[in-house]
Amino acid sequence: MSIRFTTTAGRGMVALTVAAGLALGVAGCGGGGDGDDKKSPSASAPKDSGSQPSAQEGQADTPLAELKGTDGLLLRITSAQRDAGGFVTVSGSLKNDGAESVAIPAQTSGDETEVIKHGQSLGGATLVDSKGKKRYYVLRDTDGRPLTTTGLTTLEGGQELPVFMQFPAPPAGTADVALQLPTFSSGTVKISG
Repeated sequence: MSIRFTTTAGRGMVALTVAAGLALGVAGCGGGGDGDDKKSPSASAPKDSGSQPSAQEGQADTPLAELKGTDGLLLRITSAQRDAGGFVTVSGSLKNDGAESVAIPAQTSGDETEVIKHGQSLGGATLVDSKGKKRYYVLRDTDGRPLTTTGLTTLEGGQELPVFMQFPAPPAGTADVALQLPTFSSGTVKISG
């Protein structure tokens, strides 16, 4: 038994297929123009990785690196995710391991006037690719604001804050980089993605 379509029925099937494809495409857009904005780096929050967790998520007990700072400050790195947009988002937490209140050192903002004028941040952080002999600085938006956690002042004893930093992505073959932040020890971070 063979099935034959008339020309009219064939056109109807094509129209139905095109309509279904368009409906799926519109549903996947995330509501119009809003979706495009979420793909660009943000100065206030790291890019959401979507529904598929990375291999590094959920490993808060075993961070990728711990960088010790002055006065009991501890920077714990829990993920370093390479994103399709050509950047790497490094996420973790900044904790005051001591009992007394501690001021975040101004040096963590770096020494670039354009970054410093936007307030205290982690804008002084860099990723160092020793194999490729390159240093990557925190990305900035068009107004010069660093794409990292900003507004840092003091941490009370035991207080912990989530933090992030975004950098240009090293070449795809580069996985291990050194994370450096003024007044903190250096640590090796493995980039995923």
